[in-house]
Amino acid sequence: MPKMKTKKAMKKRFKVTATGKLLQGHPGRRHILTKKSSKRKRQLRKQSLVNKAQTRTYARLMGVA
Repeated sequence: MPKMKTKKAMKKRFKVTATGKLLQGHPGRRHILTKKSSKRKRQLRKQSLVNKAQTRTYARLMGVA
């Protein structure tokens, strides 16, 4: 059976940590930033872990699992 190809869209949006967890950026940081508070924009900068329920599916699409 051939190797699974990585979905390039997934590779662009997610990062795999050393322990195999997935990191994602927050949506809402592209435009219309004037009405958002500084605190909100600062918190959107940080990456967050992907929900445990979706990690397995996303990892497969990335060719990690």
